[in-house]
Amino acid sequence: MKINQLIRVVVIGLLCPWSLRADVKLPAFFSDHMVLQKTARVPVWGKADPGENITVTLSGQSARATADAEGKWKAFLNLKDSAPGPWEMTVAGKNKLTLADVLVGEVWLASGQSNMGFQLHEAMGGAEEIAGSGNPQLRLFRVKITSDFTPLDDVQGAWTSASPDSSGNYSAVAYYFGKKLQKELQVPVGILQVTWGNTPSESWTSPESLDSLPDYKDARLRHTEEVKGLPGRIKAFAEAMKTWLSANKREDKPVVDASIYAGEKVSATGWTTVKLPGVVSATGLPKSGAVWLRKEVNLLPADRLKPLEITLPVDGFDSLYWNGKFRTQTTSDNYPGRGKSRRFGPYNIDIADLKPGRNVIAIRLYEPVSSAVFFGNPTAGAIALAGDWQARAEYALPDLDAVQLASAPKLPEAGVQANHVPGTIYNGMIHPIQGYAIRGAIWYQGENNAGRAWQYRTGFPLLINDWRRHWAQGDFPFYFCQLANFKEKKALPAESEWAELREAQCRTLTLPNTAQAVIIDVGESADIHPRDKKTVGERLAPIALAREYGARIPSSGPLYQSRRIADGKIILSFQHAEGGLVARPVPDTYVVRSLVNETAPLQRNSPKSQLEGFAICGADRHWIWADAKITGDNVVVWSEQVPKPVAVRYAWADNPTCNLWNGAGFPASPFRTDDFPLTTLNKKY
Repeated sequence: MKINQLIRVVVIGLLCPWSLRADVKLPAFFSDHMVLQKTARVPVWGKADPGENITVTLSGQSARATADAEGKWKAFLNLKDSAPGPWEMTVAGKNKLTLADVLVGEVWLASGQSNMGFQLHEAMGGAEEIAGSGNPQLRLFRVKITSDFTPLDDVQGAWTSASPDSSGNYSAVAYYFGKKLQKELQVPVGILQVTWGNTPSESWTSPESLDSLPDYKDARLRHTEEVKGLPGRIKAFAEAMKTWLSANKREDKPVVDASIYAGEKVSATGWTTVKLPGVVSATGLPKSGAVWLRKEVNLLPADRLKPLEITLPVDGFDSLYWNGKFRTQTTSDNYPGRGKSRRFGPYNIDIADLKPGRNVIAIRLYEPVSSAVFFGNPTAGAIALAGDWQARAEYALPDLDAVQLASAPKLPEAGVQANHVPGTIYNGMIHPIQGYAIRGAIWYQGENNAGRAWQYRTGFPLLINDWRRHWAQGDFPFYFCQLANFKEKKALPAESEWAELREAQCRTLTLPNTAQAVIIDVGESADIHPRDKKTVGERLAPIALAREYGARIPSSGPLYQSRRIADGKIILSFQHAEGGLVARPVPDTYVVRSLVNETAPLQRNSPKSQLEGFAICGADRHWIWADAKITGDNVVVWSEQVPKPVAVRYAWADNPTCNLWNGAGFPASPFRTDDFPLTTLNKKY
C-alpha cells in the first residue's frame, strides 16, 4: 500500500471508527429491568463484527458465542437454578454492555388484537387498581406496532415495572394475569405484550407457514400485490383527477369562514338531517359541490384519558374539524383508497382539545363527482357516531352530463390494510422476539376472523404450531380467550358467525398444551371491548397455575362431551363439572355499554326452564327454544313441540342468554351437537 493510501485509511478510521468495527449490539428487549425465564436454556443474541467473540454473564453464569459471517451471534445461559435477583448482566466483546436490574422468573407472551391490548386505565375499576399497582416484581415490555413485508430483527419498546406511573398503559388482561401469577408463585413475572387491534390471525402467522396451504398462500400474494401497488394507483388517480377537474371546471373553492359550519355554536337554520352510514344525500343538498356535516359528541372522564381516535369510513374527500378547529383533510393526493377508513395520526384528537361534556365534530365533504358515501359506522373512540347528523350545503356544482360523468376518474380500491396482509405483523412484531425464553403464551383474538370462522379451524392451529416451531421450545403452553358475548340479543334461535368462531376455538383444544378461558358472561351488547378485564385475566391465570405450575385448583367450566336421545329428550354429559353442574340465577338486565352504565331488560327465552340458552330441533332442522334441567351430572333438554329431537345447541348466538356453570365458578362453553353446514363454510380470506 502506498504511503498516501495508508494515511488516508488511518484518517478515515479516526474520523469514522464505526467503519472499522461494530460495537456489540442487543435487541431492545434485552435491556435494563428485563425479566428472563428461569430455565436451563435462555438465549441471548445480538450483533457484532463477524468472528467477534462474545461473553454473556449473569447470576454467576457465563456463556460464549462467536458472531457469524453476518455479524449475528447467540449465547445460552443456564438460569434453571438462578435466584430472582435483581442482577446485573454484562455482554462483552470489543466493547462491553451492562444491563441493570435484571430479574429471573416467569415470562409470558400476551398477544392478540384490541381486547388484549385494551389498557388498564380504560378497564372497569382501572383507576383504583392503578393507584395500588406498585410491584417491582411484575414487569412488562410492550412492543410498538409494526408490520412489514420482510422479517425484522428488532422492535421498539422498553421494560417497565408495574407502578401508578406505568401500569395504566399495560394490557389490562395481561396485568391481571401477571398479578395473579406473581402473587401465587412469589417470583418475578415478566410480560411481553405484542398486540394490535382489528387484525386477523393470518397477519400474525409466518409467511413460511401460510405458504404451506394454497388458500393462504394465494391470499398472501394477492394482498401483498394490492398493498404494494396502492401508492402507484393513488398517484395515477391524483394526476387524472387534477386533469379532469381542470377540464370540467370543478376545482374546490376555498372556505371563506369555516366557523359558520364547524364552530361550537352554530344556528340550526338551513341545516337538514342525514343518517350515517349511507349516502350523504337529503333535500337541499347538492349531488356535487361542498357539504358540511356536524354532530355533538359528549365525552365522559374516561374518554379524555388518551387522544381520541376518530374513525371516518367515508369514500370521498373530507376535512375534519373538532370544536371549530381544523384537524386534517383527505384529498386526491393522499387518498387512502376506496373502502378504507380514516383513523390514524391526524385523525386523533389531542387530549388538550377534549372537553368534558359537549364537543362538536364537523366534516366538510368536497364532492366533485357525486355524493360522498359512508360505508361504515363513524366513531370517536368507543363512542358510536352512527345515526342522525346535521348537514348543510356550502356550494353546489352544476350537474354532470353523461360524458363528463363517464370520464371522471374512479376512486382507487384500497384493498386490505397493510397490517391485514398475511404474515406482515409476524414479520414486524413476532419474528424479532421469537426465541426469547418464555413459559408460555396467552392470546385474545378472533373478532376479526368471525366472518371466516370455518377457516379459523385451520388458521388458528396453524398460528400456534407456527409459533411453537419458531420458538424451538417444544409445545409451550398456549392459553386463549374464547370470544365474549357481543351484539344485540335475538328473540329466536339463529345462526351466528361469533358462535361458529367460538366452536373453531374449542376445536383447537385438540392441540397439546392448549386451554381456553370462557368469557361468555363478561361481554357488552353495544361495545366490542367489554371493560371487565379483571375477570378475563383471572380466568386465564388459574389455567396456568393448574396446568403449568401444579396448583390443585379447577380452571375450566363445563365442556360438552357426549349426548344420547331417550324418550323424546336429549341427555348431555360434560367434562370439567367440578363442584357439580349449576344453574346460575338469570339476571333481570344485561349490559349494553358499561362505559355509560347502560343496561336493558332481559327477556327470558324459556321462562319456565331451569336452564337458559338451549335450543332444540328435529329432522326439519327448525330450531326452537327448549326447556332444560340439571339431573345429576347431566343436562336433559326437551320441548313438547319437538317430539323426535335430533340435536341441541347451547349459547349458540352472538350474545346468548345462558346460565350453565359448574360449582367451581366457571361458565360452560357454548356448543352444538349437530354437524349441519355452517354459514361461514365457504368464506375465505
